[in-house]
Amino acid sequence: QVELVESGGGSVQAGGSLKLACATSKYTHIYYALGWFRQSPGKEREFVASIDATGVVRYAESVSGRFVISKDHPGKTLYLQMDNLQPEDSAMYYCAARSRPPIRVYLNEYEYDTWGQGTQVTISG
Repeated sequence: QVELVESGGGSVQAGGSLKLACATSKYTHIYYALGWFRQSPGKEREFVASIDATGVVRYAESVSGRFVISKDHPGKTLYLQMDNLQPEDSAMYYCAARSRPPIRVYLNEYEYDTWGQGTQVTISG
């Protein structure tokens, strides 16, 4: 069973918005943390945002003030609202889940144990 499935990617012009969704097979409060990462061709996967089981959030500096991570509670969906998108935001976006304690936000991809397949975001300038 696929545990995480992303959707909502697409192509928009600079300054536009997209809202990504990640359907989880378990209720979101079951996970100790959930996160969004992105990867552009030729670059390493980078942290975008994380939300822990209590709702504490953390953002990468490059997206702070433009992106908002949230989750249904109770529910089975993680979201990433992305506003004022710029060409440098173009990437494959992945959601990730951590099923081990402790409860806190996690910024390192190796701290997550489950990944989705990704959804492509392309921003034209």
